[in-house]
Amino acid sequence: MPEKKSELSFETALERLNEVVGELESESISLDRSLELFAEGKHLAEFCQAQLAEAEDKVKTLTKTPEGFEEQPGLSGGSSEPGLPGSETGVDE
Repeated sequence: MPEKKSELSFETALERLNEVVGELESESISLDRSLELFAEGKHLAEFCQAQLAEAEDKVKTLTKTPEGFEEQPGLSGGSSEPGLPGSETGVDE
């Protein structure tokens, strides 16, 4: 039985979502079980998405300046690894 959303952490929800996906990918489950897992996975994905949106809003609030938003290294959506496409420096260490 999944935990209630109020007791659920992002990490726990994501871990359970991965378990659900793994079980759905199994060829040995019934249609009824597949539907149960799909519904659970949908709720978990929505929960995780909401948690990520909330975290993004907090980051935006913390980086807001009078002139707009201050760009934070590693938060631009690209890779934060040096030398990889999308990295800030593009220089290998």
